[in-house]
Amino acid sequence: MITSNKSIVEQLVAQCLQHGMKHVVCSPGSRNAPFMIAFDEHPEIKSYVIHDERSAAFFALGLSQQLDAPVGIVCTSGSAPLNYYPAVAEAYYQCIPLVVITADRPEEWVNQGDGQTIVQRDVYGKHVRYSCAFSDYDQNPDFHWYVQRESSIAFNMGNGAWKGPIHFNVGLREPLYSRVEAKGLTGSTIYSTQGQFRLSHRDQTVCEAGLGLPKKMVICGQMNPDPKLFEALKLFADDHSVLVLVENTSNLNNSRFVHCIDRLLNVVTEDEIKEFTPDLLISLGGAIVSKRIKSFLRKNKPKMHWKIGNEFPYMDTFQCLTHTFQTDAASFFEELVELSYPKHAANYGTHWKQRDFVQIDRMPSVLNSLSFSDLTLFQFIHDYLPENSVLHMANSSVVRYCQLFDPIHSIDYYCNRGTSGIDGSTSTAVGAACADPNRLHVLVTGDISFFYDSNALWNKYLGPNLRIILINNQGGGIFRIIPGPSSTPQSAAYFEAHHEHRAKDICATFNVGYLTVNSFSSFEESMTEFYSVNDGEGAKLIEIHTPNEVNAKVLDDFFVKMR
Repeated sequence: MITSNKSIVEQLVAQCLQHGMKHVVCSPGSRNAPFMIAFDEHPEIKSYVIHDERSAAFFALGLSQQLDAPVGIVCTSGSAPLNYYPAVAEAYYQCIPLVVITADRPEEWVNQGDGQTIVQRDVYGKHVRYSCAFSDYDQNPDFHWYVQRESSIAFNMGNGAWKGPIHFNVGLREPLYSRVEAKGLTGSTIYSTQGQFRLSHRDQTVCEAGLGLPKKMVICGQMNPDPKLFEALKLFADDHSVLVLVENTSNLNNSRFVHCIDRLLNVVTEDEIKEFTPDLLISLGGAIVSKRIKSFLRKNKPKMHWKIGNEFPYMDTFQCLTHTFQTDAASFFEELVELSYPKHAANYGTHWKQRDFVQIDRMPSVLNSLSFSDLTLFQFIHDYLPENSVLHMANSSVVRYCQLFDPIHSIDYYCNRGTSGIDGSTSTAVGAACADPNRLHVLVTGDISFFYDSNALWNKYLGPNLRIILINNQGGGIFRIIPGPSSTPQSAAYFEAHHEHRAKDICATFNVGYLTVNSFSSFEESMTEFYSVNDGEGAKLIEIHTPNEVNAKVLDDFFVKMR
């Protein structure tokens, strides 16, 4: 097998493979040439080439998300590693095991005026689970031991109970392009036991005390589908004093749960707040989209708040944390249902769910009374989603609109809610679709998110299983929805970002099929063509123009009519 003549490169590639990293996304450059040679020549590693580093990193995030495995990203030195930073931060807060490999100039040349040379060591600061720096200078046996030890620690940190990105910064000297027969270096691992597997006697005592309270709320943030957790939560929700709140991004879909939090909180009056406030709050998963539930719980604090999970164990989103249980959520709830505690006669969960049923019944007539807008378009988008597909939601208004509609059982929901940025939504969806070619992946995005990340289409990995629904309301519609920006004279020029960009031209540039509509009827007529998968056709985009000036008013009317 051929590889780079840099021993550190061959060794680090072997360590990556040993720890389950079989996919790597490379961005062209010179300083990282040894890594690209080594990865491309390795028969057990699949390499992708994406020129734009920011897009490449989000593409890798989507790959890792669907493969449930570490995925590498490799770039040259200088400003290139900085372009990775948005995706690294997203991976950190979404707990996705990105393996960031940045080629560097020799350390003695940092800050000496040499080209493409910046301070790269620890450049991602506290947004990685582990960071280490290597060089091709020292090749004695102790150095090989050091690389094996440090890289094993890094992979254990990044792909253990609390997953996240790790960073290898590697200083490389010229020449960079020499190829040799591989020495046959093999990787090594250090076994690590992480996480708590059983509740202690003290934990059980705490849990039994909390479970005896009359009003218990479970709130689930962003997570991948987890059948084990799903079954455990269903059993736990059999208790009528238990309420389970989920969002589409929780990927927990059951009639016993409340899925549309904002829609339900909209009808809770001031006089009812006390009866809707939980005594015990149990939170799990990642980010919560709903600002209303965050505000509600911060103002109306429960007596106890348990945070469940190995990730960010002291995250106090609702400013009332009392206990943290560092274990996987499925195991935790499986143990809870086995505990002997008196089931409370209170109907707290049932009371919430009855209100939810009223809102569900009211939805169709309210939506039918509203005019064509961003909100009403989402009803059609949901109605026409093919079964067993994957829905990717861009940030800002898209993900918020989606949370107003009950999820579809056969659909998996994803969104970059780690940092909630708009910058990599399309690239992440492209990477996810590439990793999962047997399912249809549908991205719903706004125009600003789409144009900001248009380089996501600049690669050869766009498959026929990718569909993009572009909602073009001529600017950042979110700034008409949230309070504040619309009341300022700078709103149109500085916040909404009006533009004259043409999605049709971008699709033509990257050979993406293009359709456009501007009404309900034309949208319905186009769906068959849009979702069809025909020989020779690739990815498709449908652009839907909505009335910017009425979208916010329609959303306000919706909440008024739903009361």
